[in-house]
Amino acid sequence: MRFVESLTRRPWTIAVGLTAIVVLWLASGALRPTSETVADDAAPAPVAAARVQIRLRHAEPVTRTVKIYGRTAPARTVEMKAETSGRVTTLGVERGKRARAGQVLLKLDLRDRQARLEQARAGVNEHRSAWEAQQELKPQGYVSDTELAATLARLESARAELIRAQLDLEYMQVRAPFDGTVQERAVEVGDYVRAGDPVATFVDNTHLVVTGSIAEQDAGFVRVGELATAALVTGQDVKGRIRYLSPVADEATRTFTVELEIPNPAGDLPAGVTAEMRIPGGEVLAYRVAPSLLTLDANGALGIKTVDEQNRVEFHEISIAHSEANGVWVTGLPESAEIIVVGQGYVSAGQPVTTVEAHPEETALAAGKTMGKKESGTRQ
Repeated sequence: MRFVESLTRRPWTIAVGLTAIVVLWLASGALRPTSETVADDAAPAPVAAARVQIRLRHAEPVTRTVKIYGRTAPARTVEMKAETSGRVTTLGVERGKRARAGQVLLKLDLRDRQARLEQARAGVNEHRSAWEAQQELKPQGYVSDTELAATLARLESARAELIRAQLDLEYMQVRAPFDGTVQERAVEVGDYVRAGDPVATFVDNTHLVVTGSIAEQDAGFVRVGELATAALVTGQDVKGRIRYLSPVADEATRTFTVELEIPNPAGDLPAGVTAEMRIPGGEVLAYRVAPSLLTLDANGALGIKTVDEQNRVEFHEISIAHSEANGVWVTGLPESAEIIVVGQGYVSAGQPVTTVEAHPEETALAAGKTMGKKESGTRQ
């Protein structure tokens, strides 16, 4: 009874006692490891090798395709200017309309141009008659050589004035320099123009040029005059020839300018739209694979994973040689390779794996095709 009363008066003794018991229990467990812990440290459980599906593939010859993006533009663009002064009286071709070479696009007021031409012709006739008369009188000694030379000079001056008058009259009509289309018109009927004033923008869209920039590592595949194709953003596919490759790379971008000229006789292909040029780059050995087989390594390089003879994963950095609707042709692998077609996303280079021969339909899907019956096998 006294002991209970003592505990009641001093409750802190209970707390101290319980704390001492807990500390002793924890210490005994730390100093005496259990048999299970010792066993785990001595013999860790083995980790099973990852299981992947592979398929033996062989490289095939394919034409490498260099793809670059550019924009279409007319083959020629001319800023037409007035060559004489005058007031616009007639517009021969409206904006957006096609014109043949030599067709009148606009006319200026002739005013006194015709009168000047007739005056120049009269001057030529007058000086010619004087010169011919003096030639007949010279043998009789009535005309000196100096007088005859002066008359001939006046005749030549009159002829030059006649040519200027003829040209001035011709300049009153602005004509199309080649077959093409009036893109813009800077004047209207009644406007007064002076020599050198712009009157219209005329484009040759009977041919279009796709201009783009090609990387320096691909420039060596391009040959001026070779055939190439382009896919316009409008959905139109066209063919043409390479007409220009810049001899020097751009200092800022390290790329080369390339131009593809394509025929457009009907004028139905638009200028100023985005286009993808596809330039053949020679024959290479490549593999046709589905894009899903492509992976990235730790450095961000694009590649494909294979299995070597020791059943270890290898990563091969690749380049895309050609693209198709259901697959891509890639280079960078050996001539024969066991490509991982299922499970490549769960293994890394150097990792040991257990391989299974892929089913034919898995192989077909990996190559962008479709097949039927299944086959399988295992290699460890």
